[in-house]
Amino acid sequence: MNAPVKHTSEITDAEESLKLQEAQSVVDSESATEVAMQNTLLTPRFYTTDFDELDAIDVSSVREDWDKLIAQMVSDPNKGHFKKNEDWDHVDWENMEPTLKKEFLDFLISSCTAEFSGCVLYKEMKRRGNNKDITQLFQLMARDEARHAGFINDALREAGVAVNLGFLTQKKKYTYFRPKFIYYATYLSEKIGYARYITIFRHLEKHPEHRFHPIFKWFEEWCNDEFSHGEAFALLMKTDPKLTSGKNVLWIKFFLTAVYSTMYVRDHQRPAFHKALGVDPDWYAHEVFTKTSELTKQIYPITLDIEHPRWQRGLEKMQKANADLAEATQNGKFFAKIGAQARAVSAFISLITIPAKKHKVPTETLMRPAY
Repeated sequence: MNAPVKHTSEITDAEESLKLQEAQSVVDSESATEVAMQNTLLTPRFYTTDFDELDAIDVSSVREDWDKLIAQMVSDPNKGHFKKNEDWDHVDWENMEPTLKKEFLDFLISSCTAEFSGCVLYKEMKRRGNNKDITQLFQLMARDEARHAGFINDALREAGVAVNLGFLTQKKKYTYFRPKFIYYATYLSEKIGYARYITIFRHLEKHPEHRFHPIFKWFEEWCNDEFSHGEAFALLMKTDPKLTSGKNVLWIKFFLTAVYSTMYVRDHQRPAFHKALGVDPDWYAHEVFTKTSELTKQIYPITLDIEHPRWQRGLEKMQKANADLAEATQNGKFFAKIGAQARAVSAFISLITIPAKKHKVPTETLMRPAY
């Protein structure tokens, strides 16, 4: 008789994984869960959508690529990977520099919430749908996201905190997005997640003296899961050519601009974290934007002109407006808050009105991790 599985990295069913994580959450932190519960423009959100529309997708037009991707995901190359082993170094949380500790915990909580939000959306599609192709895909993606969230929570518990994932499922506000907006937002989230993790991983390969926590050693396999999920959403969009043509190109430009600028502003809120990594946030942002832009050429007919003179200026103005907004909100300065909001909107308009670069979308959609 086989011994029961006791770690989320081995479990292939997302709901079973989440039940195990809830049972393990003996050490729960109200502060961590409160951070995860926040709903702002910069925090990860929980989404819901029209599941009947998703269930009606016909993948016949991309069947060859679809079967290749599903076979790769079914093979489950990362089963058992997301758990501590002999490569997990001791972390001296007690003596970690206080600002770095605060920013790193914020990074981990935000990452855990983002991974878990994907799991919640994907497992709901698996539960509600009848389309075998679609439910199988979402089951596989939910499996991966549950493992990632569980692994981050393992790391958080070492610091004496944990995110109560069951509480989030029941209490966090859900945002409704039409399926096409889910495609645009989630595709970009997965691809930019790949670009972010692989950029940090490659940097720390060259500069291991900056690897202040062992979780970064797991980023290569982690980002390859993100890459596969992005490939899946690229194929979903390819089943309906209207999603990447005509007026929808304006929506693509909106989501590209929103995701890139949100990442820039959020990362500049963690200066000590990036200093400890030995990474300049502006350099890091440009590296991630460059990689993501190359990747998204697989399905999007445009990329943003990140070399345009207004691009960096617009990002810096948005970041400054966001910092002023946070200060005004904290101190109850009503008019300063309105002014900061207006400046943030103005900066976003400046960014989104930069002419995009057009290109021909390749006939072959599937890509391999290239960085």
